[in-house]
Amino acid sequence: MTKPHDALKIGIISISDRASTGVYEDKGLPALKDWLSRALKNPIKFEERLIPDEQANISASLIGLVDAGCALVLTTGGTGPALRDVTPEATLAVADKTMPGFGEQMRQISLKFVPTAILSRQVAVIRGQCLIINLPGQPKAIAETLEGLRDATGQSLVPGIFAAVPYCIDLIGGPYMETDDTVCKAFRPKSAIRA
Repeated sequence: MTKPHDALKIGIISISDRASTGVYEDKGLPALKDWLSRALKNPIKFEERLIPDEQANISASLIGLVDAGCALVLTTGGTGPALRDVTPEATLAVADKTMPGFGEQMRQISLKFVPTAILSRQVAVIRGQCLIINLPGQPKAIAETLEGLRDATGQSLVPGIFAAVPYCIDLIGGPYMETDDTVCKAFRPKSAIRA
């Protein structure tokens, strides 16, 4: 008999001045929900926020989602060099630990498409027992950074960042996340894989 998958609570935040005021439709939250629902086998409860680019509000939203029991919080938007882009600062302000490899890998993936990837300032941090990751703003870029790049035969060219997320969550005492390998194969050392 197979053990049921751990339930997950995941926070998703779309950060946009214009989408949060209804100037245009937010595409970040639907893109995050769609990708995570396909990539994970666990039952997921999403905690969603659509907020403007205001540092104090972003930090407060992150703290609120962590305090609500989210094991993972993903943000989209507000990571460029524009004056209103303050997502990384708001994220770093609530961090217990920084996880620089996530931002480095996201920029490596984006550089395969655009030279302006070096302008991206995405960061990842740990607060308590929650991993917080800043993702790009565009749905296509969200999927590319999460699942990586593959060739025409489906072979991985550049690993996506999500392959490392389940094991990171294990290490900080969170629920056991199980991925659908056809979307994104999680990597764990053999000793960390549940039978």
